[in-house]
Amino acid sequence: MEQLYRKDERGMVKRFFQVKESGILLALICLCLGLSLTTTTFLSQYNIGIVIRQVSFVAIVALGETLVLLLGGIDLSVGATAGLSSILGALLMTAVKLDPYLCLALAMVIGALFGALNGVLIALVKLNPFIVTLAMGEIYAGAILVITKGYPVLGIPPKFTFLGQGMLGPVPVPVIIMLVITVILAHILHNTPYGRRIYAIGGNPFASRLVGIPVEQIKISVYAISGMLSALAGILFVSRMNAGQPSIGQGWLMPAITAAIIGGTSLSGGEGTILGTILGAVFMGILANGIVLLGISAYWERVIIGAVVLVAVVIDILRSRKK
Repeated sequence: MEQLYRKDERGMVKRFFQVKESGILLALICLCLGLSLTTTTFLSQYNIGIVIRQVSFVAIVALGETLVLLLGGIDLSVGATAGLSSILGALLMTAVKLDPYLCLALAMVIGALFGALNGVLIALVKLNPFIVTLAMGEIYAGAILVITKGYPVLGIPPKFTFLGQGMLGPVPVPVIIMLVITVILAHILHNTPYGRRIYAIGGNPFASRLVGIPVEQIKISVYAISGMLSALAGILFVSRMNAGQPSIGQGWLMPAITAAIIGGTSLSGGEGTILGTILGAVFMGILANGIVLLGISAYWERVIIGAVVLVAVVIDILRSRKK
């Protein structure tokens, strides 16, 4: 009887480690345990609320980045897209005096157009995704400074702040929005032909084209979705800060890509999950929070994040070679 119990226990452990997200989940648990033992404030309600609210913005951007990575591409313009779309949305609220929630929708449309432009240059003009999105990101970042002259856009209507600052019960509104998007994208990827085509293109774009999958159209649509989600995160941050800050999105690129990679999304495309990205975003948020709680200089944060990215890429390469 005892042997059967041990065998069943070993089987459960083996099945756990066969799950794609098991590695990042185990790392997340270890990180939380370590911080809870070394700090007195990590598990406080106030600190947890701050962490999950901050994570939600980067996670929304990371979800869009995940779709692009699944195609075998990359989008280095997500931070600048979030910034420029949110600034334009804020100006529509303050200068044009449109309804704030209409401006939210328009900002998302603007972000989708920016993303679609990236997709057109990549899918139809056949330019390198790294170069295109890097260049477009610089253009969008420069446009922010041209429009704002470096000053924040003030005068955001009070009713709009609910999206960034409000709570539904004990849960911040941005977290609820993030979870809704997570469920929708997870359903699309695993239960619709569109999602299966994204995986197929990332696995082998040439074979996908031969079996009739519209590769170019799907690439454009995925980059458009990435831009739209970046814009959503940006305009939610405007609501959070009650101002259109020119710095919105500047620090989101690396955490977004890192969240996807350490969550199990392959840089070569065709492999990854939405759940893994969310766990990766939570890990990155808690890591940044731990640096603050432990009194480590903020200057080290970028060093640590860069090291995490490097380790994640090495793991991804080793995993690909093993397969």
